[in-house]
Amino acid sequence: MFKVIAIAIWVCAATLGAVFYSFQATGQRGVGETPKPMLGGLDYVKTDVISVPLIHDAKIDGYFLTKLVYTVEPEQIKKLSIPADALITDEVYSYLYAHPQIDFTKKDTIDLDAFRAAIRDTINTRVGITLVHEVLIDQVNFLAKDEIRDNWLRRRQGATAPAPDTAKPAAAH
Repeated sequence: MFKVIAIAIWVCAATLGAVFYSFQATGQRGVGETPKPMLGGLDYVKTDVISVPLIHDAKIDGYFLTKLVYTVEPEQIKKLSIPADALITDEVYSYLYAHPQIDFTKKDTIDLDAFRAAIRDTINTRVGITLVHEVLIDQVNFLAKDEIRDNWLRRRQGATAPAPDTAKPAAAH
């Protein structure tokens, strides 16, 4: 009988402790309020890989590949009538085609700070509010047309090359 009473008291204490902890964890937030996102109320949103063909003298020189992360206020991004990824992709294309002097084979002509600032500022100007607070680069690559062709040929030759003959010759009797 004493064991049953001890177990009941232990269960009640554990339940009260869990309830107390849950109220402490919610902090100053009122009932029904959604928790604010971390880091000052901004959400970090990643884009898919954006691939931009770079055209000079009516021919493709290569492809600019990038993945971006941008910070936005959750309430503001919900008000957009078009997807934010479409805006980002459009601005990346617009920036690269508006600056044909950028030579991705030379690091001296690439200014990533100007690229990030231009994407952020043009989106905010286009939308009419401060939607994007910061643009971060998750990945950036440039693939020259020759590199793509060489890789494709290597893969094709590797796939069509005959397998080496591994059969052992029959032993003579």
